[in-house]
Amino acid sequence: MKLIINGETREVAAATLAVLLKELDYEGNWLATAHNGEVVPARERSSCRLSEGDRIEILSPMKGG
Repeated sequence: MKLIINGETREVAAATLAVLLKELDYEGNWLATAHNGEVVPARERSSCRLSEGDRIEILSPMKGG
């Protein structure tokens, strides 16, 4: 299905947010995720179902100064 991930349209096979993160090689509970503009806590990612056209944001902390 096609999703908009961090502003970019991508074709993915994942049915849940947790599986999507694995499919895209994101690891760790330190990520911040949002589904259609709503924050999704790490504990709820496996129950967050995805649908065609959903908007997903994945943010990770960056080092710098």
